[in-house]
Amino acid sequence: MEGSYSFDKAMEARALAYQQNKRFVLTNGCFDLLHAGHAYSLKKASEFGDVLWVGLNSDKSVRKLKGKQRPINSESDRGYLINSLEVVDGVFLFDNQILSNEILLLKPDAYVKSSDYNYESINKHERDALEKVRAKVFFVPLLKKLSSSSIIEKIKKS
Repeated sequence: MEGSYSFDKAMEARALAYQQNKRFVLTNGCFDLLHAGHAYSLKKASEFGDVLWVGLNSDKSVRKLKGKQRPINSESDRGYLINSLEVVDGVFLFDNQILSNEILLLKPDAYVKSSDYNYESINKHERDALEKVRAKVFFVPLLKKLSSSSIIEKIKKS
């Protein structure tokens, strides 16, 4: 399944969107335990353009961000679930903890993060890349403060 989530496919989709004068939207995340908050934020992200691609943190990247016990679900399972959502046009995996190189190459028209971020709290390298490619940055509200980490804690307690 991993080959299905290649950055090359994202680049092809970006070129096609450009040719068809469609707005290309990029978002990213770990999406470890897919929940309603993820679905809501992806639906909202899709409203900022015509084509939505998701940069998915690889298993290696999630471990660096969240610790040795994570991810709960493998990158191929997480990719499959995200890619199965109607509002998502494609998924690619990335190994780094930031997306600056991918932003520079994809040149998205719009970049979307959840509202637990703001423009200043986006990683400086990502922010510089977004400015360089002139992407518009949008923030979508969180749904009921849901997170994979809070779900894992709830499971541990029960």
